[in-house]
Amino acid sequence: MPKPVLVGSQAISGGKPVPQTIGHRGFKAAAPENTMAAFRAATAAGADALETDLHLTRDGVVVLCHDETLQRCYGNEAKVRDLDWNEISQLRTLREPHEPMPRLVDLLEYLELPGLEDIWLMLDIKTHDDAEEMMRKVAEALASVPSKTPWATRVTPCCWNATYIKLSMTYLPDYPITHLGFSLSYARCLIDIPNISFSMMWQTIASPFGKSFLRDMKQLGIPVYVWTVNEEAWMEWCVRKEVSGIITDEVALCREVCDRTGNVEGQASSASKRRERTTGLKSRFLRTARFWTEMALINCLVTLFVAREWLKHGATSRHISKVLNG
Repeated sequence: MPKPVLVGSQAISGGKPVPQTIGHRGFKAAAPENTMAAFRAATAAGADALETDLHLTRDGVVVLCHDETLQRCYGNEAKVRDLDWNEISQLRTLREPHEPMPRLVDLLEYLELPGLEDIWLMLDIKTHDDAEEMMRKVAEALASVPSKTPWATRVTPCCWNATYIKLSMTYLPDYPITHLGFSLSYARCLIDIPNISFSMMWQTIASPFGKSFLRDMKQLGIPVYVWTVNEEAWMEWCVRKEVSGIITDEVALCREVCDRTGNVEGQASSASKRRERTTGLKSRFLRTARFWTEMALINCLVTLFVAREWLKHGATSRHISKVLNG
């Protein structure tokens, strides 16, 4: 089977690859996250792709919401899966302009509008719902919205673990799969899966082990996306390292950074250099200290994750092989 290529996933400037600008939950910095206003703002700001999160309502509708509960964004203490769509559709975001929660089909229909044919979509499939029902409903939603360009070239399901990857291969066999996570060792166990790509927490890619991971994935032709990058200096770092895409809340800033020819050649922008001189050593020290503090916390989380998987399933590679081949 030929490998699907996501529309627009080979942005080139100056002869070198430029990372895709991927709107995290739309343009989260400009509008309430995971709303149509946020998605419209992201495409208007020049996003190459959109990232969003999936949950199921009680009556099986795939909706776009990051959290398991509705409290943070909508002020309702209920869980998404405890309400029907007709109830959730009446809610509005706490943040102005008080937007409703969209369904996956609403976003797909939007992406079929003229001028948006090159925008592609990353679906972060949350693990709070029944895995098989979720994947079946996602497949039904994709099949229900006609597209001039096949959705399999514009959509990638993002799966946190082998269970969802196996179900994605079952229900969406023609779609490229993205593993979403923060463990490089877990990701390395998945490199033989056809049409795989990786969406990793950026701090893990910036770690000492991330350098070899990026090098190896580049040699294998496996795309690597990073999340969530909101600082200009780290966006420039991502450009220099030639990651495949930057998932960000700051879509307009990321688009600007990725479009700078100087960065494509591996140089920081003149504006960035001026800021560096102005802020001086103290700012660099604080940024470095924060990075290594975050790295320490992430390494603790990865260690706990690996230990939990070991206790629950045994060796990670054996468990993944068992799930995928079982």
